[in-house]
Amino acid sequence: MSTANKKTFKAPVEGLKKFNRVKPLTNVFISILFIALALLCFMPALLVLIVSFSSETSILQKGYSYVPNGWSIESYAYLFRQWRYIGGAFLNSILVTVIGTGIGLVMCSTMGYALSRPNYRLRGFFAIFVLIPMLFSGGLVASYMINTNILGLKNSFWALILPICCSSFYIVIMRTFFQTTVPEAIIESAKIDGARQIRIFLQIVLPISLPSIATIGLFFTFAYWNDWMMAKYYLNSNAQDLYPLQYVLISLENNIDFLSRNAQFMTPGEAQNVPSETVRMAMVMVSVIPIACSYPFFQKYFIGGLTIGAVKG
Repeated sequence: MSTANKKTFKAPVEGLKKFNRVKPLTNVFISILFIALALLCFMPALLVLIVSFSSETSILQKGYSYVPNGWSIESYAYLFRQWRYIGGAFLNSILVTVIGTGIGLVMCSTMGYALSRPNYRLRGFFAIFVLIPMLFSGGLVASYMINTNILGLKNSFWALILPICCSSFYIVIMRTFFQTTVPEAIIESAKIDGARQIRIFLQIVLPISLPSIATIGLFFTFAYWNDWMMAKYYLNSNAQDLYPLQYVLISLENNIDFLSRNAQFMTPGEAQNVPSETVRMAMVMVSVIPIACSYPFFQKYFIGGLTIGAVKG
């Protein structure tokens, strides 16, 4: 038989690989679809950035546009003139975010790990104890009375951290991850070698669980950075040095709205010098850029955590 008549034998594709076969035309269609979805997510952020650098006259004449009639940095100059007030709030938000995220991760991960252990005697009791706040809440008044009258958090730095440092939802996520992802064989091997639970958790469980730790950490980071309600509830005018960035920006926006609504009662140029429309977008950029820069830090652990602690079968 000649070589030309021989048919090339192809091994059959088995397992999950048969679902990864994509035709070139389908691949192009999927790529175009995801590019379009990415643009839909990016275009609003781009509009906010362009409007923040637009002139106030252009906003009044043309409205929000990707191609404004004029450019200006007056909105950022206005925020820079308030930097003595904004700068302290910026540092407060950084401290609250870093400390709060660290405390939240410690509490949720340790509680989740304890609830994931099948031989923990109080597992059922504390599981119900954690699930009850997800279904029934004591309410704002009860939490305010506890945090102020019992814990004494009024006008303190910890008032911005402790009320939201623990979440039943995050504990359940961590418990489920530990139960389904961390191999029991590794933990049993460590116990045979004489390791205690704290060492097993720190040296074995946490490296395997970096994807979930990074995810919960990212959620805590967003929550603390964007939070301003705790400052509204627990901080009054005597604790202005503890105001976080979001609360300060909201206060500035309220002042700008007040000046805009009462411009007829003010001297000429007093209210006109405040870029009421563009400064709102500048505030968004000031608050969004730092938290957006933190995402690559967590993404590194998303990728690295998937390759740590794998079990060979």
